[in-house]
Amino acid sequence: MALSLVVAPVSFYAPAPVAAMRASAPRMEDMSTWTKEAGAFVVGAQTTEKPFDTSEISDAAGLKELAEKLNPIVGYWDPLNIGDCDAELIGWFRQAEIKHGRVAMAAFVGFTAQANGLVFPGNLQGLFAPKLAYADIAAAGSPLEQWDALPSSAKLQIFGVIGLLEVWGELTPALEAAGTKHYVRGGKPGVYPSFAPIREALGQPPLDLFDPFGFSKNKTPEQKERGLLAELNNGRLAMLGIIGYVSSAKGLIVPFQPPIAPYAGEVMAPFSAVNSDLPYVTDMLSAKLPWM
Repeated sequence: MALSLVVAPVSFYAPAPVAAMRASAPRMEDMSTWTKEAGAFVVGAQTTEKPFDTSEISDAAGLKELAEKLNPIVGYWDPLNIGDCDAELIGWFRQAEIKHGRVAMAAFVGFTAQANGLVFPGNLQGLFAPKLAYADIAAAGSPLEQWDALPSSAKLQIFGVIGLLEVWGELTPALEAAGTKHYVRGGKPGVYPSFAPIREALGQPPLDLFDPFGFSKNKTPEQKERGLLAELNNGRLAMLGIIGYVSSAKGLIVPFQPPIAPYAGEVMAPFSAVNSDLPYVTDMLSAKLPWM
């Protein structure tokens, strides 16, 4: 199952030296509690006087212009006042939305495919462990139950790959090699750097995560802009879609939602009883959650 496990991006940057290069942004103490807490997780998003040169969206006016392009009917709606935040924090939120939208699109397609019985051929494991076919996982039931049925080795590999992709996407050398900057330093949100430096050193991986077949190289700037707007809209819709799937599986009534097999497990638990061979999993599963 394509599972959305990626959290909002974390910057690895320390605050830049003080320099009066731009007008002072709103002080963090003047913002609401939630923006203070969010800013605390973004090293470099604290309000300081520092160089910030970017052509990317960095204020409420830019967000409003983007909103009109995305959906002129709804327009600009910012109940959390993100547009009043620092330019760095605006970049952080835009990166978070794009990333979660991409993961949600993959999750929605994966959930739909598995709910309709689409299964990879062959075995998931069998060389150094008991043979386990993809069909055996599919037989566990709904997509959520299929995730619970995955062995520990499979889940650890998934989490490990996610972690490596997250680190590479945040590294300054990787971003500079791709000709961009970090999204809280004026870089373009949503850009994922090429694996070219790794490929030159190790010969692998053969393809990039973004545009692996180079389809976008010859597109005009106008075509690329339309594609980015479509991606944002599709990502927002996919986030609602996957939340609808999971909510329906837990017994909630979701308008226009097709029937979803009920799920008795805990959707926020990454491990199940199948993974009790891992440390602390048994204790985690026996813990009483506040909402249970």
